[in-house]
Amino acid sequence: MKKVLLLWGLVLFAWSVQAHVGSSGVVLQGKAGEYRILVNIQPPDVIPGTANVTVYVENGGATRVQARPIYFRSGDEGAPTYDMLEAVPGQLGQFQGIVWLMEGGSSSVQLVLEGAKGKGEFVVPVVAVSTAERDMPAGLGWMLTALGLLLLVLLVTVIGASVSDGVLRAGQSLTTPQKRKRYRNMGIALVACLLILYGGGSWWDSWAATYKRYLYKSLDAHGSVVDRDGQRLFQFKIDTTDFNSKRGSGYLSYLVPDHGKLMHLFLVRTPGLDAFAHLHPERTDSTTYQSYLPNLPPGKYLVYGDIFSYSGFTETLTDTIDIPELASNHTEIKKTDPEDTYVVTDPLNKPKQVPLDENVVVCGQPGTRTTLQDDSYVVWEGKANQVFEAGKPLSLNFAVFTPESKPAILQPYLGMAGHAAVVRSDGSVYVHLHPIGTVPMAAELSLKNRIADTARVFKRADSKIFRDSIDRHVAMLKQMPEAERESYLMQEMGMDLGADSTAHAGMEHGSVVSFPYAFPKAGQYRIFLQIKRNGRVLTGVFDARVTDPVL
Repeated sequence: MKKVLLLWGLVLFAWSVQAHVGSSGVVLQGKAGEYRILVNIQPPDVIPGTANVTVYVENGGATRVQARPIYFRSGDEGAPTYDMLEAVPGQLGQFQGIVWLMEGGSSSVQLVLEGAKGKGEFVVPVVAVSTAERDMPAGLGWMLTALGLLLLVLLVTVIGASVSDGVLRAGQSLTTPQKRKRYRNMGIALVACLLILYGGGSWWDSWAATYKRYLYKSLDAHGSVVDRDGQRLFQFKIDTTDFNSKRGSGYLSYLVPDHGKLMHLFLVRTPGLDAFAHLHPERTDSTTYQSYLPNLPPGKYLVYGDIFSYSGFTETLTDTIDIPELASNHTEIKKTDPEDTYVVTDPLNKPKQVPLDENVVVCGQPGTRTTLQDDSYVVWEGKANQVFEAGKPLSLNFAVFTPESKPAILQPYLGMAGHAAVVRSDGSVYVHLHPIGTVPMAAELSLKNRIADTARVFKRADSKIFRDSIDRHVAMLKQMPEAERESYLMQEMGMDLGADSTAHAGMEHGSVVSFPYAFPKAGQYRIFLQIKRNGRVLTGVFDARVTDPVL
């Protein structure tokens, strides 16, 4: 047991930027000392590159905000100096600026605020990866080519003149030997310049090929549904073909749990987004995860599987699968994990087109009352028929009431006040939200531990020992009584749902759950809200319309 705890101490250095698809921005809400802030970071798609940082100071009167990057491998000892963020004219409490991210992989942005309430610090985990290539505009390319040819001609001419014309006196002309010497040296200069250009071009092509090789590409994974004693068993297998070029040997042995689970799996039926499941598959080997399916209706499903590396690198595995009809002669469906849940709702743009039963809810909208499975209800705070603006950070506030219309007391679910999955109608955007934003609280706390460590390079444990310790830890959590497990997870993440001393907004114990987020692009979205009351996980479904920003 001591070995397990020792290795788990290493895992505390792991931090995870919340997984996503099509939503690269990081939105995080919390407290920097006495300052309540909302941070929005748009990382670059090319490394090295600049991340755009926006800080909204909601209280405290901060007058000075600084930011710097900190990389997981080098820690605080290898971090550069702070850059000043500029106050936005006419926007009280809003600061903007850029931070250079020079290294790829797990990193963070450390903020320091100063003002009327003293000094406060805040850490925002960020994944820095190259996901794009920059193409040179055609006009610029032709202009640079013409200038290059001109410089080549001038250089060759100057070299030729330096070995011939320089020996002439006034009124003299070149002799035949001198002309031959001139042309010979010009030829040598031309060949030398062409060889230099060829070498430079080859070096550039080699560098570009290496860049393309390590250009970030999500891991390939393939889902399937097999029959296991009359039950539908979902299997998710990670493709390790050419794996070393993507992540390196042993990568999958260094996965760590988030909220006590090695994988968070979301299934959403397409095209109507009318069936949803949040499952937690078990790891059978380093590449395969499996979970029994609940009573989901048959159809084609979008698959999103979140996994987390010890270094903080977080990925979402995606696929599309066909789920067959469940055999009618089975009355009891097996559960792989006690927190596995599902819900059925009305199809997108076809309200109330589904028969009601205990696992069916009617989809809601901003400003409306939406009934949950236990007859409690949720009000998404906002105006009726509200339309949201893409790219604008906002807070999605959900107030929960008992069937008697009293504020409901929520229980922690997987160590937090609530969870939400956001999916765009075409599946191109997916994000798993928490009340602090797109990043779990464990991420910030783990980064603080890494910053406090003076080691320039983080050393990882033996892969087999590491993986075995993680498997034992996850199994231990699974065997705990529910209340004890939730308490353990909250303590592990540094949470205190009942205290004002928490470093994060939106985590206070009560009836309202808030999720900071910025919709990345225009379109129609569906939000699956998950909370817990009286020992039961409840899922509410809501639709949102998002338009392009008004310029």
